[in-house]
Amino acid sequence: MPERSPVRLLFVYNADSGLFNTMADIGHKLFSPETYTCRLCAITYGLLTEKAEWREFVSSIDAECEFLHRDELHRREPGLATTLPAVFRMTDQGPKICVDALTLNACSSLADLKALILSRCLEESVSG
Repeated sequence: MPERSPVRLLFVYNADSGLFNTMADIGHKLFSPETYTCRLCAITYGLLTEKAEWREFVSSIDAECEFLHRDELHRREPGLATTLPAVFRMTDQGPKICVDALTLNACSSLADLKALILSRCLEESVSG
């Protein structure tokens, strides 16, 4: 039986990297959370740090997880055009979306997001 490659997941925030952008995001979350455009950030981070429950979940799943900001994704995958935030399953053919922005933005809790990751990104049928 062939050895199965490890599942690799790529989480991409709808926010740019860098100190200035981080500070702007914190202000936005603090003063106008209802208009904040990155649901992945809003669910997995508190005001300043990653939520412990999310960090523990990521460590517990049988997958290699990587996190990128929007600008980092565009540098690494310049031909990939998709609405963010999103979660991709990395394959030999490139990134394959397993949780799109519409679905992710409909998440109302960390529990919802974790259930989506387990059902859409870690199931064998997702592999491409």
